[in-house]
This record gives sequence, C-alpha cells and structure tokens, in this order.
Amino acid sequence: MENKQALQANIKKTTTVDLAIISLLASLGLATKSILRPLVGVITGSLYIPTGAVAGGLYMMWPVIAYGLLRKRGAATTISLVQAIISLVSPFGNFGILSFVIYLAPGLAIDAFLFLTRHKACCMACCFGASALANVVGTALVGVLVLALPTVPLVFSLILAAISGGLGGFIANTVLVECKKIGL
Repeated sequence: MENKQALQANIKKTTTVDLAIISLLASLGLATKSILRPLVGVITGSLYIPTGAVAGGLYMMWPVIAYGLLRKRGAATTISLVQAIISLVSPFGNFGILSFVIYLAPGLAIDAFLFLTRHKACCMACCFGASALANVVGTALVGVLVLALPTVPLVFSLILAAISGGLGGFIANTVLVECKKIGL
C-alpha cells in the first residue's frame, strides 16, 4: 500500500515540462542511435562485436542526463519505455517484443544504480557508473538474446560497452554541469 501511495505521489509531481524533457531526450537518444549505428557498424561488424557495445555509451547518456535534470526516480526508466515503444514502430533498433526488455533494462539499471548509490546524476562518478552499467546491461541482452554470442566475444563486447558507457557518462556529466551553470 505504501509503494502504491508513493507511486501516485510521484506521478502527481510529474509536470508537463518533465514530460516534455523526457520526450525530447528519448528522441535525442533514438536519433543519436540512428546516426551512430551505421558509422560504428562499419568498424565493429567485421570484429563480431555488437555495434551498441561501442556506440551505446553515447546514447545511454540521454537517460542519465534526464535523471540529472529532473532529479526524479524513474526518469531513466520512463525514457527507456518511450524509446521501446517508438522502436516498435520504427525501422531501426526494432527487436520485436524483445525491444521492451532490451530498451527498458538499461533504464532500470540507471535508476537502480542511482537509487542504491543515493546519487542523482550529480557527479562524474555516478554519471560514469550509471551510463557504463546501462550500456553493459543493454549489450549483454543484445549479445545473449539476439546475437547469441559465444563467451569470449561477449566478454570482450561487455568490456567495450563499459568503456563506451563510461565515456557517455563523462559527456552526460559535462552537459549537466553546463546546464547547471545556465540555471536549468
């Protein structure tokens, strides 16, 4: 009962501006993905590495930025849910019904990481960790559920995903610091 009341209170606190930010950042994440995937795919395709392992860090930064701007639990998960729904109707990034799992899990990972560490995308360390974890989770799901990668390429792609995700977290933190400077 307590959780239901907390959820209802959180929903009531969500403003139209929050929803607009979530929509904008979800769209930026998908746009980043559609631009980067073909460019990075040229390099990673021949190495049997999921493209998202390398490019993913740059589009995992958007849910981290959303969490940092809104400072609300569930912001990253909401962005991931919006992206999952959009991916079902778009020609890129569509894994069928698995899209819900593949897109939603990184958002849940970001929210869980920031909840457990009691951070709110407030510093370099938490942005780095949240984005790296999200990219590792997304890469692991694609590697296991979609590509059925053998163990060695999967582990290698997860290491690349952590590095790329960390880079995305670094960029997310830089964006959040600049947003704070201008009063957002």
